[in-house]
Amino acid sequence: MAEAQATQKPRSPIESGTPDPFRHLHPTLRRNFGLWRSHDRPRPGVLHHTSHTGEEVWTVRVGTQRQMDLATVRSLCDIADEYADGYLRFTIRSNAEITVDDEAKLQPLIDALQRAGFPIGGTGPSVTMISHTQGWLHCDIPATDASGVVKALMDELHEEFIQERMPNRVHITTSCCQINCGGQGDIAINIQHTKPPKIQHDLVAHVCERPSVVARCPVAAIRPAVVNGQPSLEVDESKCVACGACYPPCPPMQINDPEHSKIAIWVGGNHANARGVPTFHKLAVAGLPNNPPRWPEVAEHVKRILYTYRDNARDYERVGEWIERIGWKRFFELTGLPFTKHHIENWKGSRYKLNTSAHLRF
Repeated sequence: MAEAQATQKPRSPIESGTPDPFRHLHPTLRRNFGLWRSHDRPRPGVLHHTSHTGEEVWTVRVGTQRQMDLATVRSLCDIADEYADGYLRFTIRSNAEITVDDEAKLQPLIDALQRAGFPIGGTGPSVTMISHTQGWLHCDIPATDASGVVKALMDELHEEFIQERMPNRVHITTSCCQINCGGQGDIAINIQHTKPPKIQHDLVAHVCERPSVVARCPVAAIRPAVVNGQPSLEVDESKCVACGACYPPCPPMQINDPEHSKIAIWVGGNHANARGVPTFHKLAVAGLPNNPPRWPEVAEHVKRILYTYRDNARDYERVGEWIERIGWKRFFELTGLPFTKHHIENWKGSRYKLNTSAHLRF
């Protein structure tokens, strides 16, 4: 066996386009691609598809801790091999999905997953697994640990994952910085820098390519300077929006701060256009403490928004649709959240920005 492996030519990676997914699909899914007649959810966490050919498949969705150790991955694979047909995939939100083509295999599979400690859910009108960015594990510019926020928050929202009692699905996202990863979500938890970067002038000339740093600033707040006889950079603090875009190409421009790097909660974002146009999320809460390892203040405010939405929205309304229907004034009244100066656009470049927009002219 070892000799045969040694003579095999290494597989060349495909570095353009997406990999072919069909060779990894369950055979029933491959045979019935494009032929599905109907689908339903027999229980939270289980998807049932019926084909025009009469074949059926059941898919069990399993919540994971997103950044998984090898033992957890092996445990999932062992369960898929023993109780299913050996077909396992991970979703973009790091749920695991295991597919079977025999209903008799469904309950034993669910029992095995629950015995191993995996929650079953995340389908239909529930809180889906929270998507997040890299965090402290392997991001080069994190201001918080996005995966830690997710773990702490999903511990609080476990019941909303395994049950379907929301008006519609709720997508929550987290981001460990303000500029790189992340996405629009019904509820988004993002880092919020509140002070300009602190510059270590003695290191700038040795570490940073200054023209690139100047060009990277979205509001033209950075310009070359000479400090103590050495080439450096300076920041026009009246223009700076504390986004942190300068920090990745120039680490001596440190933006992360234990006191001034806060967490903000945004609401109403939506990537899809199934019921309406995609929407950007908007600020709901600013200035929450970046307080690991459990981030209790973040969990408290997210739950307040989530349960107010659950108790007041109409069936099938997403968070953004609910807010647009009742208005932002009513949203702040129902949630009890304060409306502060952080909700008002007061950047000195705002008028120029609006004047160059295609949507508004003075």
